Amino acid sequence: MQKHEAEEQFEKLLREHELLIYKVCRLYAYSEVDRQDLFQEIVIQLWKAFLKFNGQSKFSTWLYRVAINTAITGLRKKKDFIVSYEPATLPQHIDDNTSEEEEEQLKVLHKAIEQLNQVEKAIVMLYMEDKAYEEMEDILGISQGNLRVKMTRIKEKLREITKND
Repeated sequence: MQKHEAEEQFEKLLREHELLIYKVCRLYAYSEVDRQDLFQEIVIQLWKAFLKFNGQSKFSTWLYRVAINTAITGLRKKKDFIVSYEPATLPQHIDDNTSEEEEEQLKVLHKAIEQLNQVEKAIVMLYMEDKAYEEMEDILGISQGNLRVKMTRIKEKLREITKND
């Protein structure tokens, strides 16, 4: 594939899947500036790895893997990444059918998720996206059995966190 064709294909795939990147950025960066920086870093890492993408997995699976690894690596390298902490806000356009009680429950859940570690956040995000454990294994490199155990522990941890609120 020639460079020009690769660029066009990459741009097309990026536009189709950019919401996945935004979800990862929202999960791992709390200020708008940090989200923008992380988004750019993820796109750079995706482009660097794009020509090596062999299509053995779905593009979205590969993208999640690169995005999550980039976010976690960035947090490890830059310990002050979250210093400019601003609580993550829920989307502005919540379905009109959502009751006030449900909205409050969502806020509590999102606040609890913020307290999880990086890997736990990734697992929860993929779980909430209805990803099968098989695909989660491909994305995170964690065995399905281990993912199930971690998910059980995460659910218990979230119960404990939300019980105290």
